[in-house]
Amino acid sequence: MALEQPSPPTFQTPEKAAIPRGELAYRQIRDAIQSGRLTPGTRMREVEVAQWLGTSRTPVREALGRLLNDGLVANDPNRGMIVTELDHQMVDELYVMREVLEGTAAGLAARNATESEIAMLRRLAEKDRTIGDNPAELSSNNKSFHDTLYQSAHNRYLLKTLSTLRESMALLGHTTLALPGRSSTAINEHEEIVSAIEKRDAEAAEAAARSHIRAAYKARMKVLFEEKG
Repeated sequence: MALEQPSPPTFQTPEKAAIPRGELAYRQIRDAIQSGRLTPGTRMREVEVAQWLGTSRTPVREALGRLLNDGLVANDPNRGMIVTELDHQMVDELYVMREVLEGTAAGLAARNATESEIAMLRRLAEKDRTIGDNPAELSSNNKSFHDTLYQSAHNRYLLKTLSTLRESMALLGHTTLALPGRSSTAINEHEEIVSAIEKRDAEAAEAAARSHIRAAYKARMKVLFEEKG
C-alpha cells in the first residue's frame, strides 16, 4: 500500500513547532494506523515514511522504534517493518484482556462513578437509539460510551492499561456494528451495563460488561471469517 500524504501537514504547522520531531512523527503514524489510513501489512520503509511526513529519517526511526514496542508495527522476515497484522490467536488474546479489563471497569464504575458520569452514560446509551442505521456514527458514540465508562472507574492504572489495549484494537479495522443486527444487540448490552451501574450493583455491571465483550468478540470473528472468505 502506498503512503498517501497526511493532511493536515504535520511538521510545518507553527503551533506544533515546540513538539519534538520524533514525538510528532510517532503521533502522526499512530493516528494513521488507528484511523485505518495505514492498514495492517502496510510496509513502513524509513525513507518512504520520512517523505510522507516531510521530515528526516531520524525522527521516523525513533517513532517506528516506539511503535514496535507498542505492538502497532512489527518486523516481518520477508517484508521488513510493517503495520502489525493480527492472527486469530492475537485477536483472541486481545478480547480476553478486553473482557477482563472492561468488566473490571464496569464493576468499579458501579462503586465509584459520580452521578453526572452515570447520567452521561445513560445519555450515550439512549443516543444509540436515535442514530439509526449509521455504523460510523454508532461507532463514534460507542467510543464515547466506553471512554466514559473507563473514566467512571476512577482508577488511573486501569485507564492507562485500557488505553494501551485500545491502540492494539485499532488494528482490527472496521467496526462490527455494521453487521446486520449487531447494533441493536449492542445497544441493549450498553443499557444493561448502565442499569447495573445506576443500581450500584458492581457484580451485575461487571457481568453485563463481560457479556458485551464476548458478544463483540463473536461479531469480530464473523467479520474476520467473511473477509477471508
